[in-house]
Amino acid sequence: MHSGKSYHIGEFIIWTRRNIFWLFLIGSIPVVLFEVFQIHWIAIPWTVVALLGTATAFIVGFKNTQAYNRTWEARQIWGSIVNSSRSWGAMSKNMLNDDAKSKELIYRHFAWLTALRYQMRDSRIWETSSKSYNKEYQRFYTIPERQTSLESELIKYIGQEELDALLKNKNRATQLLAKQSELLRELLDSGQLDTFRYIEMQKILNEFFEHQGKSERIKNFPYPRQFSTINTFFIRLFCFLLPFGMLFEFAKLNDYVDGFMKGHMIWLVVPFSVLISWVFTSLEQVGESAENPFEGSANDVPISQISRTIEIDLREMLGETDLPEALAPVNNIVL
Repeated sequence: MHSGKSYHIGEFIIWTRRNIFWLFLIGSIPVVLFEVFQIHWIAIPWTVVALLGTATAFIVGFKNTQAYNRTWEARQIWGSIVNSSRSWGAMSKNMLNDDAKSKELIYRHFAWLTALRYQMRDSRIWETSSKSYNKEYQRFYTIPERQTSLESELIKYIGQEELDALLKNKNRATQLLAKQSELLRELLDSGQLDTFRYIEMQKILNEFFEHQGKSERIKNFPYPRQFSTINTFFIRLFCFLLPFGMLFEFAKLNDYVDGFMKGHMIWLVVPFSVLISWVFTSLEQVGESAENPFEGSANDVPISQISRTIEIDLREMLGETDLPEALAPVNNIVL
């Protein structure tokens, strides 16, 4: 997540510079053919390009709206995890008379948060963080889940025996919640937890299962490939045809200018076609960056920061003073 006021224009141009290069090439070739080699038949009516541009604008707008909705839903899910976690911490501390069991329940919850965020950072084939323009931007920030191993993080919260058993499972987060439910049942059977409190704490566990499922749904179900593919096709077709549709329009301007530009107005097709096409390709790239809110891009939902905030809050509930530092933004990026 970008936590500054905005991206600088320089950052944005660097991020999209590859598009600018190939758009300059696409815009230059028709002008050279038209003006230098006098091949005028390559010009196409502007109406054709305008109609295609209108259709492209609609589908780009649709994709960006849906991509934003995915990111916003992910942020709402993890906001709910924060609220439920604080309730879990308060219940674990105040509904039991056994401090050791209270700490065990809370620390295993930290393990669940850790396992879940690591699962959310796993790569999927449709994600875009490995693309060149995204990968090179990763040097400006760090992805906590790529800096340390899951095992080294989990051992802070659960014992070695439980960790060894846990690592044999594929969905570690689910197994940790199941272990929490198992412990609650043991506390109920031993009389350390009455039925009413057991039911209330089990409700919170059920909320965690629901939050995890919602988070996994976004992670494991991509923005529909048919919409993503047609969006890319439309934009590339529009960018290719745009300079051909501008040739006659700019050639006509020679009748209205004097001075050194008279007879050369056609060359303005290059910068203006690049500018217009860059708007469309940049909108596509921005939408793409919001499709997968857990992949480790600069625009991700900051699940690592959220998890650290929860840990600090709950450890303070336990009366601990040796707390981990809150995750600070690096170059205005925090994950």
